Amino acid sequence: MATTNLSDYKPLNITNADEYSIGIVVSEWNDFVTYNLRNGAVETLKAEGIKEENIHIYYVPGAFELSFATMKLCRSNKFAAVIAIGNVIRGETPHFDYVCSGVTQGIKDCNILTDTPAIFCVLTDDTKEQSIARSGGNLGNKGVEAAVTALKMIDFNSKFS
Repeated sequence: MATTNLSDYKPLNITNADEYSIGIVVSEWNDFVTYNLRNGAVETLKAEGIKEENIHIYYVPGAFELSFATMKLCRSNKFAAVIAIGNVIRGETPHFDYVCSGVTQGIKDCNILTDTPAIFCVLTDDTKEQSIARSGGNLGNKGVEAAVTALKMIDFNSKFS
C-alpha cells in the first residue's frame, strides 16, 4: 500500500501560462471526491500562472457523461487542454466496469479525434476510503497531477502547431 504523497511536483515555471484557457469538466456524482479533485486542479493551475478567468468549469451528472462534455469542449477549439474529473467506486454489480470502460474509451477518443489534449482524472477505486486518499488525503490529490499533466501536454502540443 502506497503511503507517500504522489502529487508532489516541481514548479513548471511556464512563462506564457497566462495565455492559456483550460476547460474542466466535473462529475457531480461522488462530489465529496470530485470537488476536491477540482479544487486541487484549479489551485495548481493558478499557482502555475493560469488566470482564474481562463479556467472554465462545467458540471455533468456522472462520470459517464464526462466523455460527451469533454469532446464538446475539445472540439470547440476554445481551450488549450480539457481536464475530465470524475469518480467511480466499485459496487456489487458490473455497473462499475461498464462505466469505467466507457469513460476511459470516451476520453481516449477525445485525444485521438481532436487536437486538444484531454486529461483523464477519473478515480476508479474499490472503496470510498481509497477515493478520499487520492483526492486530497494521505496519497495526495490526483487533481493536482491532472493540472500538471494538462500544462505539460499543452507544452508538448505547442511544439507541433
